[in-house]
Parts: sequence; C-alpha cells; structure tokens
Amino acid sequence: MKTAHDLVVEARTRIREVPIADAEAAIREADVLIDVREGDEYHVAHIPGAVNIPRGVLEFKLSGMPEFDSRDLAIVLYCKTGGRAALAAAALREVGYLQVRSVEGGFDAWCAAGLPQTTPSLPDFS
Repeated sequence: MKTAHDLVVEARTRIREVPIADAEAAIREADVLIDVREGDEYHVAHIPGAVNIPRGVLEFKLSGMPEFDSRDLAIVLYCKTGGRAALAAAALREVGYLQVRSVEGGFDAWCAAGLPQTTPSLPDFS
C-alpha cells in the first residue's frame, strides 16, 4: 500500500518544481499563483498576490471558472512544505494544464529565505 509520502515522491517525478532561489521570478512570470493550503493557513500569512484554492477542491474550482479554461496558463502552486503542491501540480497536468510548476519547499522555504509575505488585514471592531 502506498503512503502519502510515496504519492508525493511519485508526483515529483512528473512535475516541474521551482527552486526557492528562482521562485520570485517564476511567480512574476506566472499568470496565476495559487496557494493550495487550507483557508486557515492562508489567512495567517501567504505569498503576496496568491489566490487561495485548497488542494481538496482545486480541480473542481478551476473547472468552474472560465478564466481557467485555457490550458496554456502559466500556473505556480505552493503549500506549506511542497507535498500538496506537488500532488496538485500532477493533477493539473493530468487534466491538461501545460505550464504548471510548484515551489520547492513551499511556504516554509519561502519564509526561511526571508521572502515577502502578507497577512490579510482584519476589520477593526473597536
């Protein structure tokens, strides 16, 4: 029986991962940056410009959004450490997206490299 780790290792053989040193450039060149973490993770902090579409609903959300009809979109994905993003990138390749990459090491590597992050502002109820 395969483990989640096995699935991630297998997915990484079928996708392109962007080393953290090249991540900012890849994101600038992308049409969209997708954070595949859960909403609560995204709301703590995320990469500026990222849209949050959790891994569990990614294929469903993209198939229902006309702006994602083109399979030539340059898509960069990330999660916390890279596993969910690797699985998501493999799934998007399987449904026909041609330019999908994931950030190696995910948000943890991004933060460790001292790269910018943002936190959504909350309303002031005082």
